[in-house]
Amino acid sequence: MFNLKFILKSHPKLVQAKLLQAKLLKGNAGFSLMEILIALTILGIAGTFAASMTLERLHEGKVQSTIIQLQNLKARLQEYRRHCGNYPTTEQGLDALIKKPTAGPECKRYASSGYIEGGEVPKDPFDNDFAYESDGKSFTITSYGDDGAPAGEDKAKDFSVSDRSNAGAASAGAASDGGNQPAPNSSNPPASSGQ
Repeated sequence: MFNLKFILKSHPKLVQAKLLQAKLLKGNAGFSLMEILIALTILGIAGTFAASMTLERLHEGKVQSTIIQLQNLKARLQEYRRHCGNYPTTEQGLDALIKKPTAGPECKRYASSGYIEGGEVPKDPFDNDFAYESDGKSFTITSYGDDGAPAGEDKAKDFSVSDRSNAGAASAGAASDGGNQPAPNSSNPPASSGQ
């Protein structure tokens, strides 16, 4: 079929390339154990960094969502007050926004569909109930953050919103605009969840 001597004489460059390729492959049969371990270590470090950044962004999203929910609940409570003349008391809780209270101060102009769509008081983004405290004249709503316990710090920080414009803020560290911006709560938050 093929004459090997003819191919070697007529294509010397091909023969040299084949010999060179054979020498290179003989010396580099694969990666050493050390090279594989270094590569895996680098991949592990990069993966850890990416995962921590993702978790940090997730927490930041929950914080922003908590602030939005607190503002929305504040608006619903203000609407309730316009219709009823007072805020729901601590005993009536946030449930007064979904069904007309049967105890405490009576609301004669209660909205027939309630004040929250869906007929359910939302939980905070950390999957905890909001704490609600009110004497009927003013209120404070608190999210206890990631740990679900009062007086948290760092990622377990508490957030509050209030209508107490005379107090200046819902909690220590709150904005000075009459408590219109929820802020981290470093004071002792209310103990009742109103649920």
